Amino acid sequence: MEADLSSFNIDTPRWDQGTFMGRLKHFFNITDPRTALVSEQTLDWAKIMVESSRHGAVPPGTSQEQLLYAKKLYDSAFHPDTGEKMNVIGRMSFQVPGGMAITGCMLQFYRTMPAVVFWQWVNQSFNALVNYTNRNAASPISVRQMVVSYFTATTAALATALGLNMYTKKAPPLVARWVPFAAVAAANCVNIPMMRQQELIHGITVTDRNSQELGRSRKAAAIGISQVVISRITMAAPGMILLPILMERLEKLAFMKKIQFLHAPLQVMLAGGFLVFMVPVACAIFPQRCEMAVSRLEPELRDSLKAKHGDLISFVYFNKGL
Repeated sequence: MEADLSSFNIDTPRWDQGTFMGRLKHFFNITDPRTALVSEQTLDWAKIMVESSRHGAVPPGTSQEQLLYAKKLYDSAFHPDTGEKMNVIGRMSFQVPGGMAITGCMLQFYRTMPAVVFWQWVNQSFNALVNYTNRNAASPISVRQMVVSYFTATTAALATALGLNMYTKKAPPLVARWVPFAAVAAANCVNIPMMRQQELIHGITVTDRNSQELGRSRKAAAIGISQVVISRITMAAPGMILLPILMERLEKLAFMKKIQFLHAPLQVMLAGGFLVFMVPVACAIFPQRCEMAVSRLEPELRDSLKAKHGDLISFVYFNKGL
């Protein structure tokens, strides 16, 4: 018997986005690394299915399971603001395969200056692409601004990594292994705000509960970007803090000394194990659609909303990005 999909709203989240567990289930779903391997043809099918469902024109014979799978692919590959297909490397579903390779190599090759420079550069290139891909797309950024942001973040990461490497030469070996994390954290504090500077300068679009645009807010942009910085550092922290402790102990074992050529692949695989869980956990810390009290907005926007709507609007909403 064919399911009645007339009342099915494809944009209603399957899990309560007002709770951490609901968001965690949602992000486990859309950051599934397997979705990064889905063909372009299947992604295009998913977009057609989602848009058809929004217009109440679901093809006959379509099941609810098919619509839910199409929405999973759509959310993983298409930008929530523009509906445009995101480049595969910048998608959150690519954070596990991309991040595990880079994190593993940063943690393994930290002893020499050329290795530190190369892997921090690779990591910042990857981060810049991810930050651009997951920005709030209502605030365009020029090529010049992207280049400046990229070089500023890369410089911050290299300065932190190389500076700390100099200071930790006489420190215990484990301390030196934590330098890559310090560099990643410092760079995230620079890369994300720089890549999204237009949002801080001009504000991001805030809406009412029904997604009707109300204006632009710089305070909302600052809150959203701050939350993304915290999430990204949280995403990297467990792997980059605990893995060095684990490897420090493993490398002292006799059998590990005989297979040094496998140390880097092992770190890559272990980093992947951490990221499989930490990518959705970090994304779920804060709601993607943020709520902000009108009283916290800039005075001019707050007064404008009061004049137009009185006390009917108490909260505004915005997409913080990922």
